[in-house]
Amino acid sequence: MTDRSPPITLPTFSLQGKVCVVTGGAKGLGFEFCRAFIQSGCTSLAILDLIPTETEAAAEELTKYGIASAKYNHRAEDVKVHGIGCDVSSETAVQEAFDKIMKAYGRIDVVVASAGIVHNYPALDYPTERMKQLYDVNVHGVFYTAREGAKYMIPQGGGSIILISSMSANIVNQPQLQTPYNASKAAVKHMAASLAVEWAKQNVRVNSLSPGYMLTKLTQDILAKNQELKNTWEGLTPMGRLGKPEDLSGAIVFLASDASSFVTGTEIRVDGGYCVI
Repeated sequence: MTDRSPPITLPTFSLQGKVCVVTGGAKGLGFEFCRAFIQSGCTSLAILDLIPTETEAAAEELTKYGIASAKYNHRAEDVKVHGIGCDVSSETAVQEAFDKIMKAYGRIDVVVASAGIVHNYPALDYPTERMKQLYDVNVHGVFYTAREGAKYMIPQGGGSIILISSMSANIVNQPQLQTPYNASKAAVKHMAASLAVEWAKQNVRVNSLSPGYMLTKLTQDILAKNQELKNTWEGLTPMGRLGKPEDLSGAIVFLASDASSFVTGTEIRVDGGYCVI
């Protein structure tokens, strides 16, 4: 008798055969995006991050993870993860990194611009150099990354670019003060929509993913010393908890894969309902 049981997942959610690039991929949410891609069958992955040694170590860890997961989606010998040190605030550095990726893989199908920083200062006291640094990474770096990705995607017939924004693009966070950060993420959200329209006919899809409060290592360290802040964040989130990094896996794979082939210029919020109230 023929087995007519349905597949575990829709085949269009697979990332098999796709070359994926993630900036800020050595740690935090970027690293979780990389894990999600490998879980979905990606065997050609490049991660870009500021510190070369950390980036190379993360690439090695992801390679081992991919080999261990190979029995589900792919052959162990097919898993290739490149770690490239790159300061995304430098246009030249981003160009050189993408050139290395093309030499290694020959094409680029998915780009995730995840690198970002945050500072907390009252607006009247915000150090100018810190503000310039934040915009260089969060806005200019995202633009350089998206533009380099599109340069290679357009000649090959298309691809998917995902800009990591934040729920801060839509609301004003409390109680922490972070006006430049909020404004930078609003810029990223609108950048995604604008580029989506500009590149739509070339089949380069551009979307934004906006996380809410997520329990990364950084936020866990902060909240471990400030229970009141943790209670505030949880209380303002309708689901009553903070997100786990893996809560973003489904959304990032959806936007990267062919399952979202007619989705461009949109924002997906993964915030436990925070922006609704």
